[in-house]
Amino acid sequence: MGSSQGRSALSSNVATEFSMIDCLPVYVKELIAGGAAGAFAKTAVAPLERIKILLQTRTEGFHSLGVCQSLKKLMKHEGVQGFYKGNGASVLRIVPYAALHFMTYEQYRCWILNNYPAMGTGPVVDLLAGSAAGGTAVLYTYPLDLARTKLAYQVSTSRSSGHGLSSLHSQPAYHGLKDVFKSVYKEGGVRALYRGIAGPTLVGILPYAGLKFYIYEELKRRVPEEHQKSVMLRLSCGALAGLFGQTFTYPLDVVRRQMQVQSLQQGSPGYRTTMEGLTTIIRNQGWRQLFAGLSINYFKIVPSVAIGFTAYDMMKTWLRVPPRQKSQSVSTA
Repeated sequence: MGSSQGRSALSSNVATEFSMIDCLPVYVKELIAGGAAGAFAKTAVAPLERIKILLQTRTEGFHSLGVCQSLKKLMKHEGVQGFYKGNGASVLRIVPYAALHFMTYEQYRCWILNNYPAMGTGPVVDLLAGSAAGGTAVLYTYPLDLARTKLAYQVSTSRSSGHGLSSLHSQPAYHGLKDVFKSVYKEGGVRALYRGIAGPTLVGILPYAGLKFYIYEELKRRVPEEHQKSVMLRLSCGALAGLFGQTFTYPLDVVRRQMQVQSLQQGSPGYRTTMEGLTTIIRNQGWRQLFAGLSINYFKIVPSVAIGFTAYDMMKTWLRVPPRQKSQSVSTA
């Protein structure tokens, strides 16, 4: 009797869970799937992201070091926590960013298919939808990316030793997201929260986001249908998508990072435009600086994009999002 009641209660709970999931609009499911995928992927590669930013912005004491030496130095001065400095801001940014990115990609894709059927369902649709989705997501979440960069840029004073304390930087210290926003807003208002977005960010994100979705979906199309649900296949397609997409747009990412931390660098003249940033970096720092941290980005982007795409596809399956061919119209229910 008791066993029967237990099974009945379990069945009732499962049915309720299924009912709640099924009641969610498709776009809400896509938001949830995208946000979860982004947070999981970003946290997995947080230490490499921190090192990449330190190299991109030529932080004192790090710009001449390699990946392994930078990791050792960071561990020595800041401990394990140092690997995740700025990751809170990064996750707070990536959850809405990834949620909007994936959801708007699906919605833009449906809109293009409905309004321009002559384009078919080929990779060009993924390229256009991915680019538009990347731009939309960036516009809504850029201040969080700015805050993440400023937090990751500052290196804490080293721990005490027999010879006393030695400081690695003279930049102003921020004590969290709220402090960053308050300081930046006081410095230049709302406009300062979007420093670096008009040029390198949007110019870089549009082709990167588009290429990422284009390559991922095109690679999956070339695999027999019975293998398309393989986790290893999704990881491989996602890794290649991130690898190629990032390589083409990386110099713009370097310019964006340097523009974001200009106010923290004493004597920095500042870049007014993307082209000015590119030419100034090449003239003063050498063309190699445009690819500073790219090797780390390869290590970071391969698992990050691979995990992101794979987690998103798996979350869509768990949330029972209809296959695309069954939901060509913009879904609201």
